[in-house]
Amino acid sequence: MRRGQVGRAVGHAGAWTLATGAAVTLSWWGVHSVMSGTAYDPPLAVPLAVQPLSSSTHRAQPPEPTPSPSPSPSATPTSPSPSAKPSAPPTPPPRRQTPPSENVKAYSVSGGRVVFDLGATSAELVSATPLAGWRMQVWKQPSWIRVTFTRDGREVSVFCTWHDHPPLVELVDP
Repeated sequence: MRRGQVGRAVGHAGAWTLATGAAVTLSWWGVHSVMSGTAYDPPLAVPLAVQPLSSSTHRAQPPEPTPSPSPSPSATPTSPSPSAKPSAPPTPPPRRQTPPSENVKAYSVSGGRVVFDLGATSAELVSATPLAGWRMQVWKQPSWIRVTFTRDGREVSVFCTWHDHPPLVELVDP
């Protein structure tokens, strides 16, 4: 190869590298902006009724002792004792501000599992979890929620609607 041909090849490689980098950046930006517009709250844990568990691998915990009454103010020492442990940091409040209704229902389809909190006049998506190998999309509107699981050209959807009627869940799992 001659010197001019080498310079031209390097120039072409540099131009290709710049064009490819710009295309990747533009594609990432487009996907990022679309996905950020369809994001939903992460799944939240729903408190369950406390029931003692017992099995060969898990035993129910004994109840915690009730604290004894605190001493009167006159009996309180002015300096902490050397054996006093520092108090644990406060636990953050739960993310969900309103308690779940009594109608938290889970729906399993071949692509995954969806959990709704069904109120009298509306519903809220609690969680949606795809099975391994499935992709998931969520759409939320003022009177409906749709969760769709897709895999290999197959589409399975869970719809929850509540326009002019109490929330109704429909499974489309062909």
